[in-house]
Amino acid sequence: MSTTTSADLHDGAGAGVGVNDGILRPRPRKPVHSQLSHISNVSEANGNLEPYANGHGHSQGSANGNSSGMTSGRSTPVPPDALPSVKSLSTARKQVRAEARRRIFPTIEFASRLSHFDPNSDYRDFHGFFNLFWIGLAILAITTMLRNIKDTGYPLRVQIWGLFTVKIWHLAIADFLMVASSVVALPLHRIFRAAPIGGGLGWATGGTAIMSIYQVLWMALWVAVPFLLDWTWTSQVFFLLHTMVILMKMHSYAFYNGHLSETEKRLRALDDPTTASRAPAYLYPTPDNPMGTVASPKRAEAKGKGANVENIDKSDADSADEIAQLREDLARELTSPMGNITYPANLTWANYVDFLCCPTLCYEIEYPRTEKIDWQNLLSKICAIFGCIFLLTIISEEFILPALTDASHRLDPSIRTLDNPLTSLEVLLILSETISWLLFPFMLTFLLVFLVIFEYVLGACAEITYFADRHFYSDWWNSTDWMEFSREWNVPVYSFLRRHVYSASRPHIGKANATVITFLISAIGHEIVMGCITKKLRGYGFICQMLQLPLVALQKTKWVRGKKTLNNVCFWCSMILGLSLVSFTFCCPFAVLCCGLLTRCF
Repeated sequence: MSTTTSADLHDGAGAGVGVNDGILRPRPRKPVHSQLSHISNVSEANGNLEPYANGHGHSQGSANGNSSGMTSGRSTPVPPDALPSVKSLSTARKQVRAEARRRIFPTIEFASRLSHFDPNSDYRDFHGFFNLFWIGLAILAITTMLRNIKDTGYPLRVQIWGLFTVKIWHLAIADFLMVASSVVALPLHRIFRAAPIGGGLGWATGGTAIMSIYQVLWMALWVAVPFLLDWTWTSQVFFLLHTMVILMKMHSYAFYNGHLSETEKRLRALDDPTTASRAPAYLYPTPDNPMGTVASPKRAEAKGKGANVENIDKSDADSADEIAQLREDLARELTSPMGNITYPANLTWANYVDFLCCPTLCYEIEYPRTEKIDWQNLLSKICAIFGCIFLLTIISEEFILPALTDASHRLDPSIRTLDNPLTSLEVLLILSETISWLLFPFMLTFLLVFLVIFEYVLGACAEITYFADRHFYSDWWNSTDWMEFSREWNVPVYSFLRRHVYSASRPHIGKANATVITFLISAIGHEIVMGCITKKLRGYGFICQMLQLPLVALQKTKWVRGKKTLNNVCFWCSMILGLSLVSFTFCCPFAVLCCGLLTRCF
């Protein structure tokens, strides 16, 4: 008796030979290929379990008794009288093995697709590049510190770091008093609300003028304080920015509540319809109604229908239905969009303090809130704030300040002799060289300032106050004109200017003039910030920002409109070049003439 262990007896005569030749042969093995399981899974997923023409799940060769490929040799024949379920399982196993053997060479699926960076692609997730941006900044900081250790023995320079602690207690006390003085808006508003309709202290009569004068005097005082106390530019810029924020908050709180006080008086007056005004309700500008309106859509629709059906005369305006609709319009204006608070229930100290802490410049009776604080997110944003400040200081110390100092020294005519005067060509060469050195540092500074303010500071404030609306910016980096950039770069300030400047002035002076006034106020604010940094008011930043208006008009022409890539490249080039050019003109007084010419071109 013969036995087999690791080898089996196989047919040696090839196809058609069924007699055992007595030769021991090794059991054939299926080739191991990384693509076999993938091909099998794909075939099964497509439901293509019977790829062969005979429809029995076997190849033609298998049907004739010949294997079309190597098998394991372990298949057990199914008896003809087996149960249908057993036959189905056996057929399925054979189909899977046949499918795996069908194609050994892997295939590649081709389809009509776009690359991620294609202009027509809908792919927008580039978070990996955001991480790469931070990795690059970390490499920059580490390299800079290592170079400083090599040159000076210390990892950091201290020229700017020391400015953060100069008169810090003066800054803290002045900042507290500045914020505290803004709460005068609440008691003043209560006085305006208590005044009768048509009284001298009502909001519509004397309240608007009183609050406007107070805000002008308040702003002048706190802008002058840093100059009078001789603060460093770091403290001065922080204090000025915070002052502007509080000014806009105070203005929004006073004017929106002033509007609500007049609305409430009108609603109370309708209790006696015979003497009350029937003028349409004024709806304050909102995100859904940015321009505001003086007529209820329902009332306008009802009037239109009535006019078409019955030819109603003017006396029908005194009807009970119209008075009821007017009451509804006024009552809805006094109620928060979420419907939980109604004016004047919001006139509390807690509500005002909460508004001061919320990351918004436009006052509303009520805001959407989150359920809880995400402490991990809050901690990460706080760490990111200090990280951005650290990187901003390094960039200023190592790249911006040395370039400006060197240019100022080289342009100083007092160090030149009569035999070697400073020529216009040298000024232009120094100007070009300095600006080229400042382009990349100012681009990084611009991006870091954006991140530290709109992503981390405002995000942390939103987390602390449970503020749910975190839409502080849009994709301004894809801007194709300056008007689009102004809408998306700084959403809180844009919303304030549109609500309290543009929408308030457009009914009186028209759309074009309202746009100019809005840009004018924004340019003045930016010029004041630059003046606080350099302690010089030269107007270069103001001129550059006002030049955005003709640039916007140019970009709307048929020759430029629609060319998104070109316009976006022009936007970035003008942004980076403008920052470097304006900073150079502020810090190097001996290049004013040449820079003024280039500024007008820019």
